[in-house]
Amino acid sequence: MMEIIGYIAAVLIGISLGLIGGGGSILTVPLLVYIFYLPPVIAVSYSLFIVGTTSLLGAVSNFRKGQASFNLALPLGIVSPATVFLVRRYIVPHIPEQLWMAGKLAITKSMLTMLLFAVLMLAASLSMLKKTINPSTRSSPVRSVKDYIQLALFGLAIGCVTGFLGAGGGFLIIPALVILLKLPMKEAVGTSLFIIAINSLVGFAGDLGHYDIDWLFLVSVSAVAAAGILVGTQLAKKISSNKLKKGFGWFVLVMGIYIIVQELMVLWG
Repeated sequence: MMEIIGYIAAVLIGISLGLIGGGGSILTVPLLVYIFYLPPVIAVSYSLFIVGTTSLLGAVSNFRKGQASFNLALPLGIVSPATVFLVRRYIVPHIPEQLWMAGKLAITKSMLTMLLFAVLMLAASLSMLKKTINPSTRSSPVRSVKDYIQLALFGLAIGCVTGFLGAGGGFLIIPALVILLKLPMKEAVGTSLFIIAINSLVGFAGDLGHYDIDWLFLVSVSAVAAAGILVGTQLAKKISSNKLKKGFGWFVLVMGIYIIVQELMVLWG
């Protein structure tokens, strides 16, 4: 029964990516930890592959429709994946499992990962629930060195988030594309999927050799999520993305609070 629920949730991951260009990774790590019972560190690694392959499928679909601008996202597309790879390859494997001990309280790497992920979920939910940014109707290129520097810094931050927590950063990428690059919302969604795909797959490549990977499970969940993104891209034509974004935001808020409560209960025993 739990596996059936898990695969249904995997479809929702793809649908959320297809509809709003993000949110998939916010669901993937809790799904893998609480339904498929994977250790958080492994769940983060698997999340990178699942979200990466699913987002790549959506990005190709949007590119064919002319709803993605890869050239304008070049600074994010270079800095962010490089940061993800370095974090996954050279920093995460060397973080000890037990980070801090005070009496009977033990803060582990797995617990801290989930708590930080829950904080990220709360931030993502607030981003989704706040008043929607009015997007531009026309694309405009990056015009100055300052714009490139701002985008590179965004890429660095998004790369760290993806590298440590396995989240693609769509809720960070889309505002950057709309505000800094003046992309229309649909084009921002398509471009976001491309950046998420590159970030996630490069991050997963950084994990190869560090963990034993259950490829059959990983490919099956990815295939289900990929089916979801095809559904999501079709639904995006018929359903208001703003309304869905708010509904998804409330769901993510509740999930974030649930994870914090769960981890604190484990901590205090």
